[in-house]
Amino acid sequence: MSFTGKYELQHQENFEPFMRALGVPEDQIQKGKDLKSISEIVQDGKKFTITITTGSKVIKNQFTIGEESEIEMMNGEKAKVVVQMEGNNKLVTEVKGMKSVTELNGDTITYSMTMGDLTLKRVSKRI
Repeated sequence: MSFTGKYELQHQENFEPFMRALGVPEDQIQKGKDLKSISEIVQDGKKFTITITTGSKVIKNQFTIGEESEIEMMNGEKAKVVVQMEGNNKLVTEVKGMKSVTELNGDTITYSMTMGDLTLKRVSKRI
């Protein structure tokens, strides 16, 4: 199953409390909470390029399954991660004490990030 495509954010849960827990300034949280986000994923075998555009902010990350890569997180921090694939539709990694899971089902991607007992859930549809 290929992740390649463009996806638009449909809805999200726990965005504000999660961003506060990450230390994102309140004004940025308020600006970002209602912005529609577009994710563009290009998969070439085990290599991925993910570009997330939210308003004027663009985050572009590249990684290869099973190899250490540096990514930019939603709060702008850089972190070293190793992304693993579970089955043929789930990308999983741990970053700075958080578990990140990106799951593809048909034309829907569900992105969950869990830190302690708080989970940010974002659901995007292929456009």
